[in-house]
Amino acid sequence: MRYASYQTVDGGHTWGVEDGGTLYDLGPSGLNVAPSLRDAILSGALSDVPAHGEAPSQPVEGTVFDVVVGGVNKVICIGVNYRTHKEETGRADVPHPTVFSRFSDTLWPHGADAAIPAESTQYDYEGEVALVIGKPAYKVSRDEAFDHVAGYAAFNDFSARDWQRHTGQWIPGKNFPESGTFGPYYVPAADIADIEKLEITTRVNGEVRQHAALADLIFDIPSQIEYVTTFTKLEPGDIIVTGTPGGVGLFMDPPTFLEDGDVVEVEVTELGTLVNKMVRR
Repeated sequence: MRYASYQTVDGGHTWGVEDGGTLYDLGPSGLNVAPSLRDAILSGALSDVPAHGEAPSQPVEGTVFDVVVGGVNKVICIGVNYRTHKEETGRADVPHPTVFSRFSDTLWPHGADAAIPAESTQYDYEGEVALVIGKPAYKVSRDEAFDHVAGYAAFNDFSARDWQRHTGQWIPGKNFPESGTFGPYYVPAADIADIEKLEITTRVNGEVRQHAALADLIFDIPSQIEYVTTFTKLEPGDIIVTGTPGGVGLFMDPPTFLEDGDVVEVEVTELGTLVNKMVRR
């Protein structure tokens, strides 16, 4: 099943399940399974969702989406984690994942215009898959890692490359407002038969820029969870953004950055397509 957080036709905020192009309300204004999708994930309510056929419904088309999982505390991102991206950067092999943090107030929904900051002339896309932690995770072994994953969603880790490269650390380039788009759908891990078979495709104005399967990750998801939870405690609802494939604008010839009016799509098999129009402001 695919779940979404969205606005009702009268402007209220709810969440529900998508089925055949229709959203069925499972929030307080509908079947009242849980106050929010995050609450449903944390309480385990998604394991026993009632039949949704009688729930208030609305078409996906025209719906205003919210950040798919709200109330996130920690957002941990893994950099240079696909072989094709490592090759285009020219970086050497490293023994441990490259890790940086993204602030939770940068998260932004599917379908909303996303800002290109006036302070950046090198704004770039990074299509990724984000995983949502389902239970407290600290010093988790790779053998137990998937037990701590609640589900997955598409993510775009927009990056101000000029700010990212001011010094050796990346945080300024990764934390402008509206730079972490997340959604439109959340899919429980139990509904994904083989995570490594999922494929990411990023398009700008319809042109394919990135394409890879999660099998191409350098540090796979269990390795990421094991490494990250060694140095920080993750709580239910926290997310790890798992890396981007080669094909980012910075390493095109010539480098090609996002412009006002560009439409960026991140399509992930089984997870849906995350779409944002860029607006310079």
